[in-house]
Amino acid sequence: MATENTREIVLDILLDVSRNGVYSHLAIRGALENYQYLSKRDRAFITKVAEGTIERQIEIDYIIDQFSSVPVRKMKPVVQEILRSAVYQIRFMGGVPDSAAVNEAVQLTQKRGFFNLKGFVNGVLRTIVRDVDRVPYPDEEKEPVRSLSIRYSMPEWLVTRWLDEFGPFVTKQMLEAFLTERPTTVRFKTNRIGKQEIIDSLTAQGVEVKRASYLPYAYQISNYNYLSALTAFRSGWIFTQDVSSMLVAEAAAPHQGDYVIDVCAAPGGKSLHIADKMGGFGMVEARDLTPDKVALIADNVKRADLINIKPMVMDALTPDVMSEEKADIVLADVPCSGLGIISRKSDIKYRVTPERIAELQELQRKILKNAASYVRKGGVLIYSTCTLTHEENIDNVRWFTENFAFETESLDPYLPAELRRLTTAEGYLQLVPGLHDADGFFLARLRRKRL
Repeated sequence: MATENTREIVLDILLDVSRNGVYSHLAIRGALENYQYLSKRDRAFITKVAEGTIERQIEIDYIIDQFSSVPVRKMKPVVQEILRSAVYQIRFMGGVPDSAAVNEAVQLTQKRGFFNLKGFVNGVLRTIVRDVDRVPYPDEEKEPVRSLSIRYSMPEWLVTRWLDEFGPFVTKQMLEAFLTERPTTVRFKTNRIGKQEIIDSLTAQGVEVKRASYLPYAYQISNYNYLSALTAFRSGWIFTQDVSSMLVAEAAAPHQGDYVIDVCAAPGGKSLHIADKMGGFGMVEARDLTPDKVALIADNVKRADLINIKPMVMDALTPDVMSEEKADIVLADVPCSGLGIISRKSDIKYRVTPERIAELQELQRKILKNAASYVRKGGVLIYSTCTLTHEENIDNVRWFTENFAFETESLDPYLPAELRRLTTAEGYLQLVPGLHDADGFFLARLRRKRL
């Protein structure tokens, strides 16, 4: 059984996200670092309740509003988050006794200085415990957008957008995938040690290991406490990276001796992968905006024990005349709205707006303009994002080929057979959660014309 202390930690995480604008994964990571002495079970409880409460917030608020005389939006932030996390436990965590969720919420309300609201919190939660299974939801046929929004806790404007772009079947598959917990995916660095030796090392530490889809060196791991405590991680045999991200190096198809520039590299997964593929030859310049981000890359380079990669502080928005037409391959994995990774960072869906997407598209095009100048004639540019919007993906590719001396080139020679589609022959791939066993991701292969 989790203690009140763990629920208070959850409350602080939720307030950090809702009041202070901290990204949920950073707030959770920071809390767990502050309470490293907690048991694996307590840490798992904190993570699950914090992530789940944020992930299911729209549905949770809908449930509360069915039983509360005060709408959630008008409640004090502390009471909001206490009720939300309690309802998450009642509605979605069968292993937590309802009485514990209610009683701890009431005590936490008092502890945080809202003694006069104890009765309100108690009454709302006890009514929800009794009647939660009888909550009336909107009819999907009559109100498809509102129904899907509430059931899958997705803002209505995104549901509307995806219904228009993908249709109802794909949209529902995608929404379900976003609510499905994804295990950690890692890339095995098999040029240093055998695959079976890595698996044996992981399983000896109690880690569950299974093959991931599409690529022979991609694996999923679960049932571990600290990644940094794993021998395979510390030794540089495994690197956390989704399969979708690994496809970038496959699409780039570097040769030994190539000069590669990654203009937005942190934390360095794609750069490291390409450097590995070049077998220690050539050079990868792994660039990013700030010293902190580049320090992350440097840490990973050290762990990977690679000599053909150079972390550099450099702003992708600032033209680098010294690099013009020098690179065989340029990677532009640009900042984006991140809608493809909602299953890993659920608060993204509440932060993104149509206006923000337009701003990002403008930023992406500025980065692409600079990146284009670094590619030698006949060289390759790989453009990628971890999102699902046409503005940030195919629209940018079409704009790019219309305005620069580049053309798309088929991805089919570089991708596993099960990912080859009509669009991959045309040079781009959109991965969609629910349809593909990967994060939402877009990548395109572009060849500079020999003019």
